[in-house]
Amino acid sequence: MKNKNMKVSESSFRFTVSLALKNLTRQKRRNAILAIAIAFGFLVVTTVDGLVTGMVKNLENQVTQMFGGTVLIQGIEIIPAADENKNPSFAAVVRDADYIRNLVKNNVKDYESFSCYSFTNGQLIFEGKKSISTMYGRDLTEKAFVENLQFASGGAENFGMYNPLIISEKTAEAMNIQVGDSITFSCQTIYGQNNVDDFTVAGIIKSNSFLSSMQTYTDINVLNKLIGIPEASFSTFTINLKNKNKQTKVANKVEALIRRDGVQVTSRVEAMKTNPTNVGKGIEKQIDPKKNTWDGTKYAVETLYDEVPAIKTVLSIVHTVTTIILLVILFIVMVGVSNTYRMVLYERIREIGTMRSLGMDRKRTRSVFTAEAVILCLIGAVSGFVLSIITMAVVHLIPVSIDSLSFFLNNGHFTFSLSVGTIVTQYILLVLFTIVAVSGSAKKAARLNPAEALRSIK
Repeated sequence: MKNKNMKVSESSFRFTVSLALKNLTRQKRRNAILAIAIAFGFLVVTTVDGLVTGMVKNLENQVTQMFGGTVLIQGIEIIPAADENKNPSFAAVVRDADYIRNLVKNNVKDYESFSCYSFTNGQLIFEGKKSISTMYGRDLTEKAFVENLQFASGGAENFGMYNPLIISEKTAEAMNIQVGDSITFSCQTIYGQNNVDDFTVAGIIKSNSFLSSMQTYTDINVLNKLIGIPEASFSTFTINLKNKNKQTKVANKVEALIRRDGVQVTSRVEAMKTNPTNVGKGIEKQIDPKKNTWDGTKYAVETLYDEVPAIKTVLSIVHTVTTIILLVILFIVMVGVSNTYRMVLYERIREIGTMRSLGMDRKRTRSVFTAEAVILCLIGAVSGFVLSIITMAVVHLIPVSIDSLSFFLNNGHFTFSLSVGTIVTQYILLVLFTIVAVSGSAKKAARLNPAEALRSIK
């Protein structure tokens, strides 16, 4: 009996869909105009959402590459002022490298990679020309780091040179530098003393953004020696998580583990209380040597979103704006569908009367009207999605050389990012809005008296 009912239900569904599709072919021009309007709306929403989300994610990836990961652990030491009239300063130094490395290895499982680096700000000097640069000391044998470098000339084969240096293509062009040239780098040690050393250009990498054009890289041991950090130490330990959304959870866990070991560490909870919209600023207050004092090393645990809170804010704004646009478009679709099916009801009164008199019940009549509207809207929405994919593919192929947009590009091209969850939600909302829009006409059609409908004159 159950199988029989299922077969009847399936047959009824097929009949409803078949009749709805047949009805859609009757007023082709009107239905085509409505479908085109829906397609254009979904083309705009999908393309804008994909473009802006892709731009923000490109910015996020560039910042992640600059910081080396999504969770950052720094060791902070107070450096006493040489002059009594001056304030003390602080330096980022992790002297016990094995402690942090083992803590992460044993307790954090969902990371893609981790690394450590040192850094300092200074000046590149070559044949009278000067350029401000941030120099990063990295492990040049680290495979993941080297593979991310896109060399325009030179490369890893030159890392055996004396004090090997990797510079950006824009810096090389501005200073007329080539692979093999010797460059002087001037900076200060962590103790505030001026220092200088010569480096050999081992490679020139492509400048994919304004950030990368200001960065230079060398071996971490070379930079440590230059700025006064012990050879086996570093400034920052970074964890690159597979899922960026878990960075706050992981940072809180690492902080709790350090505190459990009785080691000095900043408090993210306190930072959120003092600076709820900018946790990074709150943590900076806790390591300000003018307001705080401590002996030895104090660890600071931050996330990418702590350092650059605007990324998360922009993503939230993007999704809010696209949701509003979608709701406006769906409202317009709802009005269009409602008006269309009021006309359809008027045009098909006698037809409905005939079908009702031949045995079609009210539920089936209402289902045919609803299915017809939903199928029409889905055809328009799917067409808009396909057109959006084509549009995004074409735009992605166009090279962009505008420096002001370089933050948001990937290798000089726009990229697009779409969420399956967002797309599914959009289609569910479309179906629900359509059902609501056509419900009035569908109910009126279902309630028509067959005899009165057959006597009506259009």
